[in-house]
Amino acid sequence: MLKAVIFDLDGTLLNRQASVESFVQGQYERLFESVSHIPKEQYIARFIELDNHGYVWKDKVYQQLVKELSIQALTWQELLSDYIDHFHTHCVAFPNLIPMLEQLQNQYSLGMVTNGKGRFQMQNIQALHIESYFSSILISEYEGLSKPDPAIFQKVAFQLGLSPSECIYVGDHPINDIKGAQAVGMKAMWKKDTFFDEPEAEYVVEHLKEIPLLLGRN
Repeated sequence: MLKAVIFDLDGTLLNRQASVESFVQGQYERLFESVSHIPKEQYIARFIELDNHGYVWKDKVYQQLVKELSIQALTWQELLSDYIDHFHTHCVAFPNLIPMLEQLQNQYSLGMVTNGKGRFQMQNIQALHIESYFSSILISEYEGLSKPDPAIFQKVAFQLGLSPSECIYVGDHPINDIKGAQAVGMKAMWKKDTFFDEPEAEYVVEHLKEIPLLLGRN
């Protein structure tokens, strides 16, 4: 019997693509005097391309951006600091995030396991106003563990007072989320993302509003 639903953050609860697009447009406008020699569309498009769906950390992205676009008025470190300080103000949730969590919390314990930098990810969680819904939130930098390491999935189950078999994990990444959770005995629900090939998951959803309905039938 399922007693907990555990979520990934980026690409699952946080619409990262929309958030990145909003952020990089804001960054260009905020720093316009230093990047005005670059067409806005070029700056935005190249950042998104280098970002690679969030799987390249931004120190590398900004080093390459500064080099390619001949940015001389700002260092890559200054651009990175701007990213860290301002990204959370551009966070966009997927539709029905809060109603979905409110429905689930009446029946399940809720947890979250996300890879990423600790302060940065916590700011994003708080920007979405969802921190209070979760009994356990594990961020890889704080834990010294990253998905798909089995230990981080086992730890969240332990913190919820449950065995992994009593938990279902919801995420978008076929390896880090789906296979990682299944490896410790959790069921897995894949939230569709066209960036990835579809994994072998017990459940597949396209929208957050489907999750309570699907779990309610099982």
